[in-house]
Amino acid sequence: MTDPTRRNRLDEEESPYLRQHADNPVNWQPWDDRALEAARERDVPVFLSIGYSACHWCHVMEAESFQDEAVAEVLNENFVPIKVDREERPDIDSIYMTVCQLVRGQGGWPLSAWLTPEGEPFFIGTYFPREGQRGQPGFRELCKRISDSWESDADREEMENRAQQWTDAATDRLEETPDAAGGGTVEAPEPPSSDVLETAADAVVRSADREYGGFGSSGPKFPQPSRIRVLARTYDRTGRDEYREVLEETLDAMAAGGLYDHVGGGFHRYCVDRDWTVPHFEKMLYDNAEIPRAFLSGYQLTGEDRYAELVADTLSFVERELTHDDGGFFSTLDAQSASPETGEREEGAFYVWTPAEVHDVLEDETDAALFCARFDITEAGNFEGRNQPNRVARVSELAAQFDLAEHEILKRLASARQRLFEARQERPRPNRDEKILAGWNGLMISTYAEAALVLGADDYADTAVDALEFVRDELWDDDEQRLSRRYKDGDVKVDGYLEDYAFLARGALDCYQATGEVDHLAFALELARVIEAEFWDADRGTLYFTPESGEALVTRPQELGDQSTPSATGVAVETLLALDEFAAEDFEPIAATVLETHANKLETNALEHATLCLVADRLEAGALEVTVAADDLPTAWRDRLTSQYFPDRLFALRPPTEDGLDAWLETLGLADAPPIWAGREARDGEPTLYVCRDRTCSPPSHDVADALEWLGANADPGGSSEPTGDESGSPF
Repeated sequence: MTDPTRRNRLDEEESPYLRQHADNPVNWQPWDDRALEAARERDVPVFLSIGYSACHWCHVMEAESFQDEAVAEVLNENFVPIKVDREERPDIDSIYMTVCQLVRGQGGWPLSAWLTPEGEPFFIGTYFPREGQRGQPGFRELCKRISDSWESDADREEMENRAQQWTDAATDRLEETPDAAGGGTVEAPEPPSSDVLETAADAVVRSADREYGGFGSSGPKFPQPSRIRVLARTYDRTGRDEYREVLEETLDAMAAGGLYDHVGGGFHRYCVDRDWTVPHFEKMLYDNAEIPRAFLSGYQLTGEDRYAELVADTLSFVERELTHDDGGFFSTLDAQSASPETGEREEGAFYVWTPAEVHDVLEDETDAALFCARFDITEAGNFEGRNQPNRVARVSELAAQFDLAEHEILKRLASARQRLFEARQERPRPNRDEKILAGWNGLMISTYAEAALVLGADDYADTAVDALEFVRDELWDDDEQRLSRRYKDGDVKVDGYLEDYAFLARGALDCYQATGEVDHLAFALELARVIEAEFWDADRGTLYFTPESGEALVTRPQELGDQSTPSATGVAVETLLALDEFAAEDFEPIAATVLETHANKLETNALEHATLCLVADRLEAGALEVTVAADDLPTAWRDRLTSQYFPDRLFALRPPTEDGLDAWLETLGLADAPPIWAGREARDGEPTLYVCRDRTCSPPSHDVADALEWLGANADPGGSSEPTGDESGSPF
C-alpha cells in the first residue's frame, strides 16, 4: 500500500478548515485509520493540530509555520502530521484539550499535541511561534528536539511513560463516575435537590462584574448564557432582586458593547476586555442561538421591548448570513476579511469604522455626528485606530446635545444604520464556514421555535421547521436510526455525538411545541431512543459523549460542564425528562440516575454545571404541562402563556377528539395515550386547556386566565413573574 503521508491529503476533505490547509507543504492527513496506521508502520510520532476555520491564531500559525518549506520538511520527515477540525470532531478535541488543561493549566486553539503512534500525548501546547521567544524554542526547533528525543531509547521510554500518565489522567477526568453508580457497593446518592439551583445562582452573583456587567473582574468577557438562565430561573423561584439585577446588567452590557454588531445584528464570540468594547470578531452559530434565548428570558421577566428587538435583529442576521437556501444553518463567519485599503486579511476589517467613513456614507453632517456620538466613533479609535461601534450615549442625552426631539433622534439613527449597513455590504466579506452541524442546528432550531412562541411570529416557526427538515433529510438515516454530524455540499461525515442527538431532539420537541405538528414530536422520540441505546451506560449511571458503536479513542469522554455550548449531558437529561411525558419508555429514571451519579459535582461546583443544575430543579419541581385539545393553539392563549416567564413550560397540543388522537398515537408508535393527553379531549366542541404541575392539574377550561389563576394558587413552585414594563433604568 502506498504511504498516505507522502502527500497532503486534505484536498479530499470537505471541512473548510481542513481545506484551508490543503495547499500547505506540510503533508497533512485527516484523522483516519490510514494516517494512524502509517504512524505505527513508520514508528514515528503523530503531530496533531486542532483548530477551526474562524480561529485567528490558527491562521497565524499557518502563515508562520505550516506554509514554511523548512518547517514542512521537519514535520514530513519525522512525524505523521494530522489536522483536525474541532467542530467536526469534538470528541478528539475534548480528549487532547483536557490533557492540555491538566498539564498547562489552560488551553486554546490551535491546539498542538505530539502523540505516540497509539494516540497517547506526550507533549502539548497551543500556539507556537515560528522563531523562539524569551528563552522558549520556536516551532521548528521544538519539532527537531522532539524527533531527536524519540530516536533516543532512554528519552523515548520517558516520553512513552509520560504519555501513559497523561492518558490515565485524562481518562480519570473524562470518564470519572462515583464507584456507587450502577450497583456499586456504596449506596448511590440521591439526585440533587432544587437547592443546587440557588447554589449556582449565588455563585453566578459572586462571579458577576457589577461595574461593567458580565462575569469576571478582568477580560476577556464571554457571554455565558447558561449562567443567565440560572439567574432568570432562580429569580423566578425566589423573587430575590439581586438575581434580576445581575441578569439585567449582563444583558444590557452585551447589548450595548462591542459583542453585538450594532450595524448588521448578531453577536461576536467574546470581548477581549473587561468593559465589552472590542470583540473577537468571529461569529458562531451557537452564540447566535444561545444568547438570543437568554434575551427572550429577559424579555419575559422584565417586559422590556428592547430585549425582544435585539432577538429579532439577531434572527434577521442569522437568516441573512448563516442560512442555507434549502434550510439548515451554517457554522461560522471568520473574524478576518480583506482590508478595503490594503487588501490584506485583517481581523475586524469588515466591521470597524472611522469618523471619515461614517461621514462619507451619511453625507448629512447631523446624521453622521449623531451616529458617531451614539456609538463612540472617534478619531482615536478603540481598535487599532478604527472603531468597533459601542452604544455609549442615551437617546435623551443626544436629544439635549443636538436640540432634537427623541423620536427624531431615533428616526435619524435608524436611517443612518440602514445606510451604513448597505455601504458595509460592499466591503470584502469574511469567509463563511458552510458546514451544517446537527447539534448546532438543534440549538438554533430551538431558539427560532421559542421566539415564534414568545414573540408571536409564525415565520420564525417556519424557519425552525425548514432547518429541522433539512437536517432530518440530509443527516438522519431512518433505516439505521443513526444521525450523522456534518453536511457540506452534499457530503455527509462523522457519526453524531451526544450533543447532536440531544440538541436536535430538543429542537424537534420545540418545533412540536411551536407548531403542534406530531411528526416533530415523533422525531424527538426517535432521537431520544438512540440516546438511550448508544450513549447511556447503566452500569456507570451516566451518558457518554461518544456512541457505544463509534470509534474507540484513548478514552471515552463525557461532557458535563457548560462550555461555549451548553452541556450535552445537561440538554440530554432535560430533553429526556420532557419527552418522558409522551413516551411509552421510562426516560425519567435515566435522567434521575445521571443527576444522582454527578450530584457531588453539582453541589461542589454548581457554577460550571449550570445546565445540569437547571435540570435538577426541573426534576424536583416538575414540568408545567400545558395541554391544549384543539386543532390549533388559539393566538390569544399563546400570547398570554408565553408573555409570562414559565421556564419549564411544556406545550402539549393534541387533537380535540379521541379519533384524531388515535392517528397521532399510530404516528408515535404508541398503543395508548400518554398521561399528558389521556382523557383530555376538547369539551363542548371548543378548544380546551389543561394546566398541570407535578401531577396536579387544573379543571378543563376554555379561559386561559382561569387556568393561570388556578396555577398561581395551587401548583406553581415559585410564583411566575409578571412583566413589569418598567423602562426607568433603560440604557437604550
